[in-house]
Amino acid sequence: MRQCYFILLGMFASLPAMALTFQTRLENIEWKVEGDKFECRLIQPITDFGSGAFVRRAGEQAVFRLNAYNSMLGEGSATLLAAAAPWQPGRGDIDLGPVRIGRGHVLFNSSQAQAGRLFRGLLEGRSPLVRHYSPAGGLSEVRLLPVKFRQAYGDYEACTTKLLAKNFEQVRQSQIGFPDGGIELDIKARTNLQVMLDYLKADPTVNHLILDGYSDNSGNRLTNRELSRRRALAVMNYFKESGMQESQMTLRFHGEQYPLVPNTSASNRAKNRRVSVRMERVPEPGKAAPSASVASLGTAS
Repeated sequence: MRQCYFILLGMFASLPAMALTFQTRLENIEWKVEGDKFECRLIQPITDFGSGAFVRRAGEQAVFRLNAYNSMLGEGSATLLAAAAPWQPGRGDIDLGPVRIGRGHVLFNSSQAQAGRLFRGLLEGRSPLVRHYSPAGGLSEVRLLPVKFRQAYGDYEACTTKLLAKNFEQVRQSQIGFPDGGIELDIKARTNLQVMLDYLKADPTVNHLILDGYSDNSGNRLTNRELSRRRALAVMNYFKESGMQESQMTLRFHGEQYPLVPNTSASNRAKNRRVSVRMERVPEPGKAAPSASVASLGTAS
């Protein structure tokens, strides 16, 4: 009897003292999948707190995000864990490292590596757990449960197959190369332009392109200027053939001016033979600028 007493005492001593825990009751657990071509989200609402969500943007891997209605955690460092379930004896929690709790509704975004390990943990029956201590509020924990996860994960994976290849920040400015010195678009150039075109078709708020043509310094200035113009025209024609209007594009050409790298070698000169393509959101006359919800799909400058 005395031995059992010390065993129980040891178990309770290992538990966090006076921890305030936020989690949804087992019978009310749900996972929701939301998304479009720009972003997929796998969300578990957390009663009286907010939600935990895996968020994957186009062109990126997922991160884990903790959202709060009104944060009671306070700012500062917290620990992210893939916690073992009580019914998994002998399995310890996996410490995934620190996260920084901030202000606002989104308390933190994990790293992509942390999110990947949380996914694996959930598939093994583990719980994402955020543990935070503050001198004012003591120890607080926010826990998601793995109940019903596998089905929702399958739906989330299906969503990610429909994501665009890149998000706005990744695609908003691209360099289309002409490494062989000509004016024709090669396979790599057409592939890069198609990625941009796919984004343009998906996001009608991006409605203008600026095309800047360049050359190396191999020829005389007049020849180089004409080469840079014809390269920019080749890119413009690609977009026109795909349905864009010429009025949606601004074409400029600069010859050998503004090299990316010094024209001191063959490889450097190849890099300078290019067209820079920049996407922009230009409000139409009489219309307001895109709303914050649309602009959040990518930050323009």
